[in-house]
Amino acid sequence: MNFKLTLLAGAVALGTLGSAAIGDSHDEKALLAAVEARQAVMKLYAFNVGQLAAMAKGEVEYDADAATAAASNLAALSALDQSKLWPPGSDTEALGDKTAALPAIWQADSMAMKHGMDLANASAALAESAGDGLDAMRAAFGEAGKTCNACHKDYRQRRN
Repeated sequence: MNFKLTLLAGAVALGTLGSAAIGDSHDEKALLAAVEARQAVMKLYAFNVGQLAAMAKGEVEYDADAATAAASNLAALSALDQSKLWPPGSDTEALGDKTAALPAIWQADSMAMKHGMDLANASAALAESAGDGLDAMRAAFGEAGKTCNACHKDYRQRRN
């Protein structure tokens, strides 16, 4: 009888460990999927910011239509509900070099949500003025850039 109980206890323990491992594996996959999705959004930000930056720096000629399109894209991206892209545990401490998001983004005193709202507001203003000439676009672009930098300064790990 003892042997059967030991065998049963062992089977239950292995089943529990196996399902915990599957659960952990699933949880990590979900975290990595969220990281991948938010990195894709950031790449879209960067692509559009790059077009505006090139115009602002004079590297390419200012084009009102192209500036308006890039700024409108930024406004649309910043208005997306990104809450599912930032689950707790998807930071550098938990996932290492798979992300640049610092754990501080999830702390109670985090200003990340405020920075996100600031970006949405600045991007909307940029979208409204991007087609009104280079000087108007530069001014609004500078304000939008400040919001990006504020969040990255506090919540993004610097990489060499």
